[in-house]
Amino acid sequence: MKGFRKFLLRGNVVDLAVGIVIGAAFTAVVNGFVTAFLTPIIGLVTRQSGNFNNAVFNVNGVKFPYGAFIGAAISFVIVAAVVYFCVVLPVNKLTEKFTPASEDVEAPKKDCPECLSSIPVAATRCSFCTVELAEARQPAVSLPKQ
Repeated sequence: MKGFRKFLLRGNVVDLAVGIVIGAAFTAVVNGFVTAFLTPIIGLVTRQSGNFNNAVFNVNGVKFPYGAFIGAAISFVIVAAVVYFCVVLPVNKLTEKFTPASEDVEAPKKDCPECLSSIPVAATRCSFCTVELAEARQPAVSLPKQ
């Protein structure tokens, strides 16, 4: 039980739970906005009576409620846009601002003759197996022969 409690109280689990609850509440608000305002406006423009969510077409007596699908698609686009512009972009900009630029410059490597680990060319002793390398030190950068 102690391990389960520790798992639940970790920061990532709590943050995820809060994010899901807020996301569900925000989705409900957006769905209410789309149902109350946007789909009636679409219904007025397309001359549908009342709410556009009720728009259907019939094929051989089978009803296809395309209005409900369009309302759900509008809700999805609004939620996705808000999440992208209000969460993803600011977090990316903050990450770029506070993450130092790493210069990923590595020294040339060679394989150790004993353990075959990758070590710098200029090394005189292997950092993995500590064997002393018999060959003379080579320059870190070798120029092409002409």
